[in-house]
This record gives sequence, structure tokens and C-alpha cells, in this order.
Amino acid sequence: MVFLYSLGIRAYLFLVHIVSPFNKKATLWIDGRRKWQDRVRATVNSDDQTVWVHCSSLGEFEQGRPIIESIKQAFPDLKIVLTFFSPSGYEVRKNYSGADYIFYLPIDTRRNAREFVRLINPKLVIFVKYEFWYFYLSELRSRAIPTYIISANFRENQVFFKSYGNWYRQFLQKFDHLFVQNLTSLDLLSSIGINNVTVAGDTRFDRVAKVASEAKEFPFVEQFCGSDKIVIAGSTWPKDEEVLAEFFKVNRNGVKLIVAPHEIDQQHIANIQRTFSIETILFSEREKKSISNAKVLIIDCIGMLSSLYRYGHIAYIGGGFGVGIHNTLEAATFGIPVIFGPNYHKFQEAKDLISFKAGFSINTPLEFVDLLNLFLNDEQLRVDAGNKSKKFVLSGVGATNIILNSISPKLR
Repeated sequence: MVFLYSLGIRAYLFLVHIVSPFNKKATLWIDGRRKWQDRVRATVNSDDQTVWVHCSSLGEFEQGRPIIESIKQAFPDLKIVLTFFSPSGYEVRKNYSGADYIFYLPIDTRRNAREFVRLINPKLVIFVKYEFWYFYLSELRSRAIPTYIISANFRENQVFFKSYGNWYRQFLQKFDHLFVQNLTSLDLLSSIGINNVTVAGDTRFDRVAKVASEAKEFPFVEQFCGSDKIVIAGSTWPKDEEVLAEFFKVNRNGVKLIVAPHEIDQQHIANIQRTFSIETILFSEREKKSISNAKVLIIDCIGMLSSLYRYGHIAYIGGGFGVGIHNTLEAATFGIPVIFGPNYHKFQEAKDLISFKAGFSINTPLEFVDLLNLFLNDEQLRVDAGNKSKKFVLSGVGATNIILNSISPKLR
């Protein structure tokens, strides 16, 4: 199986090289790993005591961030090594001040794992949510380096729990402890004999609660909003934008839309503008164009979304008509109803929001129009759903403290 695993890694690497001339992310993925040994040697001080935190992408970073910042506060002499698998995480957070060293994770081979772990020499390692790399985990176990996974969320259909999943279960056995989000994960792990598990919850709750209290102000956005009701659409994809545009096919006095798309390349931004039949304005053009007639503000830059929700009365989260929805908690923490598409079942927080009557899934553009009209026409209904959103987020706060209290003895 190790041979087949290695073959799969090599095949993935080959495919990324094949598509890289036509895909910017693939190019960044490759270029970011070139001569990684030289960069690590030149950057990491061999005398440092380090904690290595690995995140797949941006969403996992937001889960790891509360732990990183808590470790830095409690143990200021420790250095944080932060790695990403995906350009979506690295390129956005490569200048994050909470980590001392930030790298792409070298591809998972026996040689890379041995060399990377030797160079950073971590005192402790944290993987976030669902990163399982055989050679890295094996190398860490062979060196007796305490290794944890946090905010993990397991599902019955994962390979670990299949009759043929015996080889993959050893990935999980290499962790010193697993901090999971819910009892379902605890029970699944127990069913395969893994009992070094704690239900800590999801660290994103701690993060978004802090985001709400530290939300930035954007005077131009406030000017755009005026006294109108505002729908904030976050991390949207083309299908989401078609759904949103359906609502504005007729005149909507007193309602405006702010769209923060997941991808902000020029072609996508131009497509969004064409999708809407009403006047739009780009955030980047705020100094050049009048906003007097604009009904849709398109955020064509990164780093604003988590604070933008402060201006919203209703949130729409993108991705639900594709592979899966994005971060619902960033919106819910501001106490507003959260709407998303049908593909949400892999996301526990979305299912919980629905059970709290604070989250609402739609299957068609017309369902979205009807639901939005319902909230806009019934103020009390909207406020009640928003209050439930806020209450739900506050009920989940505390995972970071549980994890930190557990791992602190290994950091002293």
C-alpha cells in the first residue's frame, strides 16, 4: 500500500505540472515548492524551539489561527512554523504576522518528510481538520514528536471506516491525540478502536467571535449601504451569482447587494457585472465612479469579507451549488440569517444553523427570491433568525481553551 500511496502522490504531482501552463493556482503550487530546502535552511534558525501548524487552505487556517495566537500569547519564546498545501491559503496568508515562518508544505514523500522535519525540528505539531499525510505522520511518530489534529470532523463514508480501510486507519493511529468537533466523530473513531479523542468543538467559533468584536469599518461601504436593507453574498461562484441576480430582475427599492466572490480574476468580475441587469460598481473603482444609482457593490479585492458582514441584514454564502458551501460562521456571528445552496451536508455548522432556525437552504433561484422576500417583509422574523445565529455562535465558543490546556504541558 505504501507503494500505491507513493504512486498516487507522484501521479498528482505529474497532473499538476501538466495543467500548470493553463492554471494559475497550479503554477503557484509548483513554484512555491521549488528549492524549498534552501528557503527553510535560510530562514529557520536551528536554535529555535518551534511549533509546526499545518493547514490545507484558507478555511483550515481560520480554524488553526486561534490556536496559533493562543500559543504565541502563552509561550512567546516559541516560534510558529505555518505550512499550507494550497495556494488559496498560502498566497493570502503568507505575510501573516502571527507565524514566524510560513512555507508551502513539500509534497509528501519519505525524503521530503525526513528533511523538512529535521530542518524545522518541531517541539510539537498540529494538523488542522483533515490533513493526513502518511510520510509526515510516520516521520513525526518515529521521532516521538507530539502530534495532534484539531477541529477534526469525521463522516461515516470516509475510507477510515470502510471494511477495506485498515491501512488508512494507521494514519489516525499516528496522532498522539485527536480533538474532534462532535460526538459523531468520537463514536466513529471509537468504532475502529481509536480512543485518544476529545470532543473540543470547532475552533472557528472562537475565531469568528473575535472577528465580530474586531470588525473593520469601511466608510465607502457604509456610504453605499445608506438606509437600505443589505444582502451580503460571500465567497460566491457563478451559479450563486445567477441565483442572486434572479432577485434583482424586478425593481427592488430599498434593497442593495454586496457581492464578495470567491475568485476575483478579471474574467470572473466581468461575468458578475454581465449577470446583473442593474447597475453595479466595483470596490476598486470607488474613487472614480458615482454610487448614486448602484444597487450592487462587487468586492474585487481580498481580506474584507469577514468584516463586511457587519453591514448586512441577510447573508448568502456561496458554494452550495458546487462542491460545498464556504464559511457560514463568519456571517452568523454578526447576528443575521444565513442562506446557502443545497450542498451543505458535509458541514456540521450549516446543519446546526438549520436546526437552530438560523440557517436556510435553497434549491432554486425562485426559492431564494421567495425566502428573501419573506425576510424583507417580516422584520420580526428576520431579527429572530439573526438572534438565533448569534446565539448559536456563542454556544460553540471554547474549543481553543480546551485544546491549549491539554497540549500546554508538552510546550513547557
